[in-house]
Amino acid sequence: MKNYIGISDENRQAVAVQLTKLLADEYVLYTKTRNAHWNVEGPDFHSMHLFFESQYEQLDEIMDGVAERVRSIGHFAPATLKSFLNLTHLTEVVDSKNDSLTFLKELLEDHTSIIEFIRGNIEPFASKYGDYGSSDYITGLMEQHEKLAWMLKAHLPK
Repeated sequence: MKNYIGISDENRQAVAVQLTKLLADEYVLYTKTRNAHWNVEGPDFHSMHLFFESQYEQLDEIMDGVAERVRSIGHFAPATLKSFLNLTHLTEVVDSKNDSLTFLKELLEDHTSIIEFIRGNIEPFASKYGDYGSSDYITGLMEQHEKLAWMLKAHLPK
């Protein structure tokens, strides 16, 4: 079948590889944010429980969008925990405290890592691979992560 979006197979493959890494990062961050929602303790439990819920709901939409972008350029999205763990740039902290400050700092670091990864792919997607759609799409994702990171940072002591 003829390439229907006007981007070579090789270029679509290169973009898909980066998008699948991003999808893995999004899934791991979503899971870590769910963990914070479920397990946060302390005097600010109720407000932080609701705050983390708002964040993971936004991440759920982001995840779905990334997977659909992978599909729209003609590739399959990874969809197993094993594949996500093999592709992600993020790490899990084991035996961390369940207080809001610990969760906030860890999640902020993860958003920052994702922002940097996205920023590094915006220009190559457009200029190197000719995929202006994916470049524009991840620019919007970067802005969403910047806002989520700002919300996390606003909770941290100065």
